[in-house]
Amino acid sequence: MFDSEEESAFVILTAPMYHPHHYGGGGIGGIYSQWNVSSGTRHGTGKHFRGGWENLEPPASYGKKNGVWYASPGNQGWGSGAGPARLGRKPSVTEVDNMPSGSLKPSAGRVIRIINSHDHSVQCRVLLNLRTSQPFEEVLEDLGQVLKMIGAKKMYTSNGQEVRSFSQLRNEFAEVETFYLSNTPSLPVGALGPGVIPPSPGRRSRSRLGGSVPDDLSKTTARQRARSKSRPRVLYAPENELVRASSDYPLLDAMKEEPTRITIRGLRRTFYPPLHHPPIDNAPPDKKLSLFWVHGYRGIDSKRNLWVLPSGELLYYVAAVAVLYDREEDAQRHYTGHTEDIMCMEVHPSRELVGSGQRAGRDRKSQAHVRIWSTESLQTLYVFGMGELDSGVIAVAFSQLNGGSYILAVDAGRESILSVWQWQWGHLLGKVATLQEGIWGATFHPLDDNLLITHGRGHLAFWHRRKDGFFEKTDIIKPPSRTFVTCVQFEPDGDVITADSDGFITIYSVDADGAYFVRMEFEAHNKAISCLVMLSEGTLISGGEKDRKIAAWDSLQNYKRITDIKLPESAGGVRSIYPQRPGRNDGNIYVGTTRNNILEGSLQRRFNQVIFGHGKHLWALAAHPDDEVFATGGHDKYVALWRRQKLIWTTSVGYEIIALAFHPYGAALAAGSSEGHLIVINAENGATMLTIRVCGSPLNAVEFNQVGDMIAIGSQNGSIYLFRVSRDGFSYKKINKIRGSQPLTHLDWSSEGNFLQSVTVDFDLLFWDVKSLSPEKSPIAMKDVKWMTSNCTVGFLVAGLWNNRYYPAPSNTIITTTARTAAQDLVAAGDADGYLRLFRYPCITPRAEFTEAKVYSGTLAAVKFLYGNHSLVTVGGTDASLMIWELTEE
Repeated sequence: MFDSEEESAFVILTAPMYHPHHYGGGGIGGIYSQWNVSSGTRHGTGKHFRGGWENLEPPASYGKKNGVWYASPGNQGWGSGAGPARLGRKPSVTEVDNMPSGSLKPSAGRVIRIINSHDHSVQCRVLLNLRTSQPFEEVLEDLGQVLKMIGAKKMYTSNGQEVRSFSQLRNEFAEVETFYLSNTPSLPVGALGPGVIPPSPGRRSRSRLGGSVPDDLSKTTARQRARSKSRPRVLYAPENELVRASSDYPLLDAMKEEPTRITIRGLRRTFYPPLHHPPIDNAPPDKKLSLFWVHGYRGIDSKRNLWVLPSGELLYYVAAVAVLYDREEDAQRHYTGHTEDIMCMEVHPSRELVGSGQRAGRDRKSQAHVRIWSTESLQTLYVFGMGELDSGVIAVAFSQLNGGSYILAVDAGRESILSVWQWQWGHLLGKVATLQEGIWGATFHPLDDNLLITHGRGHLAFWHRRKDGFFEKTDIIKPPSRTFVTCVQFEPDGDVITADSDGFITIYSVDADGAYFVRMEFEAHNKAISCLVMLSEGTLISGGEKDRKIAAWDSLQNYKRITDIKLPESAGGVRSIYPQRPGRNDGNIYVGTTRNNILEGSLQRRFNQVIFGHGKHLWALAAHPDDEVFATGGHDKYVALWRRQKLIWTTSVGYEIIALAFHPYGAALAAGSSEGHLIVINAENGATMLTIRVCGSPLNAVEFNQVGDMIAIGSQNGSIYLFRVSRDGFSYKKINKIRGSQPLTHLDWSSEGNFLQSVTVDFDLLFWDVKSLSPEKSPIAMKDVKWMTSNCTVGFLVAGLWNNRYYPAPSNTIITTTARTAAQDLVAAGDADGYLRLFRYPCITPRAEFTEAKVYSGTLAAVKFLYGNHSLVTVGGTDASLMIWELTEE
């Protein structure tokens, strides 16, 4: 940095002269100078020094265009060249002010912070030349003028040690970055903060100059100081450049903060603290999460999962939540006793109780088990299977004859264990390893509580439970059959009705010896049949998963087809069917579909949509800037707009949507697709206004800047694409792109719109300069930048979200999504295990407490606070679930 012993003493890093457009000025220590770019020399207009800025190493390869200096992409930090080739521009305020002291040779120069010991709110950062020929005492006085202190005489460290020479700065205090200046012979008590003892006046320094200044040196110092009176005041740190400490957060504490280091996937990452941020508060937030509404229906990968309760409520499950939906009141109730996704459910014969089984999680609290709960009070009555069930429960069923006192459960483990319980007492009555792969369901025979039927891939078996608890097995379909039995029903006389993946319905009767045989078989659908329902009057209803048909069959007339109807393609195939009014023969039914919709209608009239859900993976979520409205986009190529529990519109855009963002004015909605397209949608009516091919890689992140005149698009190929946006948000013009190499997942704009920060798939935090179109390679230089949002999942202000001490073991939690309130007092985080947590913001330490909810088993894909910060929205990724949460007082 400094090559000459006669160079200027220091550079004021907060002075405005270092704007990249200013190439001249004057000031302390010969900094006032003018560049000759062509020759690489400087013509001083004040006192001439041979050092100055000739030897500062600016970024290489800068050019001038339209009167403005720009950095070429890829050149960041300090260059390594010399001479004219590297005389492009002086470092900007941001680049110099945030330059780490470690980037300079200790023998040449250092970046230090100086503080007025009489007023700690006055402080400044300077680049100090340790090779200057200026006496140390004169440098102290000049530094004092920067801090509005007349006649500064002493410099101290934060623990009270006096600094008397450049050699001490170079050696003894090489690791110290903060120093205090005083204009009194001794430092008064309390000048360095509470608990710091002032130094003794008699302490000797190891400096060659000792404790006094020779007369000839004092005269020289006086002459040089007299000349400094004519220096222009513009180079002194102006009042608005001096950092003032806020009343609620001591400046001294901020400067003593250390960088935060966290380990993510075995790699250690360092995040630097900003100079000012709110105080650390590890207390849990004063709000709690209350589930308000669940959109959608889990038909994409589940079995029979739709019922109607005596209250008229629809019962179904989504993720780990059992939903009870009252259509007349347009209200929902939720049973949230499960800690992992519900895999199966059955209603008790009384229709007042429900048995539901869940999959296993990673900790002891989320083991696979079955819960019995009340549909009236939503209270858990019984829990059983903890420690007995392995990886999950794939089937539950109540017995019929004894009032539903027995319940069966099939484990999803390798042995597919079938167990029978007397659930009121939690007694295990018997279990057997079926050793069947691909079991799809199980049930009790309606006329025999000791006869159980299991079915699945190449499998249909009867299990008779003896009094000693052992089971006798009868294979109805023997391996290696390719028939996939998808569902089982019963005739009133006990004959068994099955449906399979080939579209056939088969009826089994029993002979005089008790052996079952095929009474009849017929083709009912094209390919798989997903459900069978026997109505009270003897009509059998079947639903096709592939052909989307619902057919009615008269069981009293040898299963003659009565009628059928086909669902629209947008609704999907049939997953589950249930009568709207059980026991009544009005023909009205509810239909759950494979695209996560619920329809209502009958075979004599068309079907209407009751519940809409995205039909495939759901990753994209955006909140409206000034209304309680939000948008979602999924792999089903649909974009939907919602107002809390109301669906406003849906539109098919023709591409899989993985990212969404509202224009700041709210009229336009930008969507990024997995094929690399940017789709612009009118938020008023869902009309597609514009489609742009950005690149050939997925567009994982889409964000507008604060004023809405530019949009940044983060791609799977690692680059960020920038587009100029019209005022209404409907016209786009590509500006350029910033090249990167790692796939990006999240983006944040800086408040002033000059920078971007992004997170990669490996959880690296990257920074980008929008004006120079280049990556910013120095994280410490970006530590004081204010960010408009907090989408990025890593950083100093959200470091407490990682490796938190209160997380359940194992604690290798991966944070997948974050969001911050507009008031910047709360931050919500979702992780790869399905936890939704609410923290105070900033969340800096791993001791931060939180409130949490666990309703997902897979990755929580996105979370957003709605306008007003009274509620937030989450989407569940692979299960396409969509939930709204209210923030309520503790």
